[in-house]
Amino acid sequence: MNDYSITIQSYEKKGVLDDITRIITNYGANISYTHLYVEKNNMGSINFELENVDDINSLINDLNDIPEVKSVELHGSQLDIYGKRIIIVGGGAQVSQVAMGAITEADRHNIRGERISIDTIPLVGEYNIAEAVEAISRLPRVSALVLAGSLMGGEITESVKKVKKENNLIVISLNMPGSVTEFADLVITDPVQAGVLAVMSIADTAVFDIARLGDNIKF
Repeated sequence: MNDYSITIQSYEKKGVLDDITRIITNYGANISYTHLYVEKNNMGSINFELENVDDINSLINDLNDIPEVKSVELHGSQLDIYGKRIIIVGGGAQVSQVAMGAITEADRHNIRGERISIDTIPLVGEYNIAEAVEAISRLPRVSALVLAGSLMGGEITESVKKVKKENNLIVISLNMPGSVTEFADLVITDPVQAGVLAVMSIADTAVFDIARLGDNIKF
């Protein structure tokens, strides 16, 4: 195991983040995700997801030697703890039905060692949905997107094309009017089944391989 998550508490001061990232870089580690927020009393917390760390103990010791650093806590990576994510976006009624299928199927795989989580965001409006889809590229651990609505196209389609290209994301769509169905990997009429197949498409414990179906398959 050479992927880790660390939480650093430090005093808010100019140059502290530069000192921290320089030490991490000197160890040849890759920062795959970071989240910084300011707490009370001029203290800040920084969460780092690190890849390819050969000597985590020495790295932590060097980080603790920075005068402004108050503490460094070591955790397992978020991928190990929370696993893969499925994001369901669209109308509330359809989203709830997809989530029901996805959560039920995820439970079957998670009790066999998987860690798959389901996130939902009921939204209406072309711009709002397009913005949410595009923002998925900035979220960690997302493996699949399910579009659950009654009509999707235009800017939503452009966002889908962008995240598929940049993130190698599996996109499943309900069978609905609009051009978004032309660019989904899988189009399914039944929302519950869409949730089930979304989980099966990313689960290591499943025998289903969406790539073997070909492009833009409809059920």
